Amino acid sequence: MSLIVQKYGGTSVGTPERILNVAHRIVATQDAGNKVVAVVSAMSGVTDSLIKLARQVSPQPTEREMDVLLATGEQTTIALTAMAINALGHKAVSLTGAQAGIITDGVHTKAKIANISPRRLHQYLKEGFICIVAGFQGETSDGRITTLGRGGSDLTAIAIAAAVKADLCQIFTDVDGVYTCDPRVVPAARKIDEICYDEMLEMASSGSKVMQSRSVEFAKKFGVVFEVRSSFNSNPGTVVKEETADMENVVVRGVSLEKNQAKVTVLQVPDRPGTAAAIFSAIAAENIVIDMIVQSDSVGDTNDISFTLSRDELPRARQAIEGVVKEIAAAGVETNEGVAKLSIIGVGMRSHGGVAARMFEALSRGGINIQVISTSEIKTSVIIDEARLVEAAKLVHEAFGLSE
Repeated sequence: MSLIVQKYGGTSVGTPERILNVAHRIVATQDAGNKVVAVVSAMSGVTDSLIKLARQVSPQPTEREMDVLLATGEQTTIALTAMAINALGHKAVSLTGAQAGIITDGVHTKAKIANISPRRLHQYLKEGFICIVAGFQGETSDGRITTLGRGGSDLTAIAIAAAVKADLCQIFTDVDGVYTCDPRVVPAARKIDEICYDEMLEMASSGSKVMQSRSVEFAKKFGVVFEVRSSFNSNPGTVVKEETADMENVVVRGVSLEKNQAKVTVLQVPDRPGTAAAIFSAIAAENIVIDMIVQSDSVGDTNDISFTLSRDELPRARQAIEGVVKEIAAAGVETNEGVAKLSIIGVGMRSHGGVAARMFEALSRGGINIQVISTSEIKTSVIIDEARLVEAAKLVHEAFGLSE
């Protein structure tokens, strides 16, 4: 008998009919001779509705009370899912994050899991129950409800799989798995059968919306093999696991795209120690995450420093560095909101030369200008005009034969 942890996202449980579909899937898994823990998200749209409600009664609700409110979204779903399974003649019990033994730190709205005590889960499973656990939430050691932030339900499922030593963790979503590129952008993209943690991490950090990177980091840390698959069909998905020797035979695993980017350039920064530190310390003080950084060649005794970030953070970033620009006697700041990031990813890049050149040649053939370049051992990223992103994705995807 295997112990399987399954996770169902908001679209998978978005309507009563879809909850019934999920209930049938869970029951079929148990009928196949398995013990099952299912982690569910709030029904699609519910979290946004709760946030809207909060804003209607308070312009700045406290984070503690927001966590109490938002946790009710998943609690609704676990109860409905357990009801549906019970109506099918099987035994199911719904559990909040706290009841499932998930202990977090005290950072409201973006808590981190500190520990999981799976005793209650094991007891219910021993008694033949299917456990339906609320994703996205936990409880501090002193009893405060917390939520885990974006991707919290994926993190809940993988953390529980590690804690109960599950034989398999399945992440059910509204896509068939991980693709070589977003199929809505590149129709020729194909599903990837297997991908290693590092590749999945890079894809998550480069714009792939299949999973949040911290869930993949947790899986890698604790060796949790998981499968991303669709809740709307029975097709096999993409297995995410530790790197194997044959994975290096594939030079590039996929192309990731990220819109909603902005580029900031601090002009004519004096070429002396401490100036870059002053710029990025001001950014860090505002908890703004910087992505790519490039410094131009010195012209005289100055140079330009450019960096990219989420477009949503641009107003705060500009405000943060305007004072610093005066302090370090730079010439000014330029911003560009019409940019996007395109990345190629693959562990095979470690052992194959000329990969970046092939990417740049493909973009050159399309007359697409590269504004910023960033590289790592298994990833090369470029910033280009957002208006050319679809064209660029198709050119690069074709250049590496990812449709074959």
